[in-house]
Amino acid sequence: MFLADCQARLAFDLIGNTWSAVVLWSLRHGPRRPGRLREEIGGISTKVLTETLRRLEFNGLVVRRTYAEAPPRVEYELTDLGRTLLGPIETFGEWAFTHADEVMAAQDRWDTAPEPPATRGGDHAAGQP
Repeated sequence: MFLADCQARLAFDLIGNTWSAVVLWSLRHGPRRPGRLREEIGGISTKVLTETLRRLEFNGLVVRRTYAEAPPRVEYELTDLGRTLLGPIETFGEWAFTHADEVMAAQDRWDTAPEPPATRGGDHAAGQP
C-alpha cells in the first residue's frame, strides 16, 4: 500500500516532477551555473529551473554555492545523495529509449479510437483518460 508517508512514494515524488530528473541528469558531470543548465536542458524557463533547483536543494539532492564575485556567481552541484539517483534515472531513460515508440503508438491508438473502449476509466465527456 502506498501511504502518504511511504518511502517509495517519497522517491517517486522526488523524481516525478517533469524537470527534476532532467536537472539531476544535467548535473552529473559537475557543477553548473543556471544559464548553462538552461542551455543544456532546453525548453525550460528560468522560473521553472529555479523552482526545480530549490526543490532539489530542499530535498538534499543538490547544493547551491554562491561566490562573492562581481557579478555574483552561483553554481549548483549534485550532493552524494543526489548522485545515488543517477543510476535509476539512467535505467529509466534506457527504458524510455527502448519503449518510447510503443508508448507513442498506444497514445496514437487512443487518439484515433472512434469510441473509448469500455475498460477506460476517467472523464470520457472531457476527452480525458
